[in-house]
Amino acid sequence: MADASALVNKVAWVDLSTSDVAAAAAFYTRVFGWSVAISPDPQYGGYAIAQIDGGDVAGIGPVQPPGTPPFWMVYIGTTDADALGAKVQAAGGTIIAPAFDVGDQGRMAVFLDPARAFISAWQPQDMGRFHAGGDNQFGWAELNSRALDKAIPFYETVFGWTHQSSPMGEGGALYTEFRLGDDHIGGAMDMNPMAPPETPSYWAVYFNVADVDAAYRTALDAGGHQMLPPTDFPGGRFAFVSDPQGAAFALLRQTPR
Repeated sequence: MADASALVNKVAWVDLSTSDVAAAAAFYTRVFGWSVAISPDPQYGGYAIAQIDGGDVAGIGPVQPPGTPPFWMVYIGTTDADALGAKVQAAGGTIIAPAFDVGDQGRMAVFLDPARAFISAWQPQDMGRFHAGGDNQFGWAELNSRALDKAIPFYETVFGWTHQSSPMGEGGALYTEFRLGDDHIGGAMDMNPMAPPETPSYWAVYFNVADVDAAYRTALDAGGHQMLPPTDFPGGRFAFVSDPQGAAFALLRQTPR
């Protein structure tokens, strides 16, 4: 059984909602070497678990409702998804899907922060432990927000995070890092002014890789689409890609802290 307390108020799961689960599974298997198994149990609606060496690293499921653009979702761990919903509302967020059981695997809920970015909660039960931090596993989450001044106090109130903001390089825009005690939770920044006006606030998912350039080439060869080619930043190197169905994600190699 998963230890729910170990990931309380931290990233506890990531999953992809996609228009073609089988095609997405084939793509990510090629890029990251995942082993992806779709559940035969009809109650899970064709949801698949991706693993590396037997450890759960991500989920892949069909978009709901059909026709919704594919996207990666970030889940924050909790021991009480229902109580967390009340905190979200009190802090100015919106409940999109009240807490509900996901078979015997756990309990989840879906929220919008005050800047209209989706964030979900995961209260694990029988689901295996989330393996993150290694190569080809989840590495970082980053909020791109159209109202960062409202989003920061929301996350601090709901999840108990603290934040620190600093320029991205000399003369660069401010980058905010969320922390829980000594743990680095994720980043946040104002939406890029070049983003189309219809682009909503969103959480981006980064996956660690041993070689950003090699993984980037593999993703494009597998049918992915270039969004941002491999680029150095003060903390390492990264690139953005969208998968063949259109879901965006990032490849990341961090310089050891």
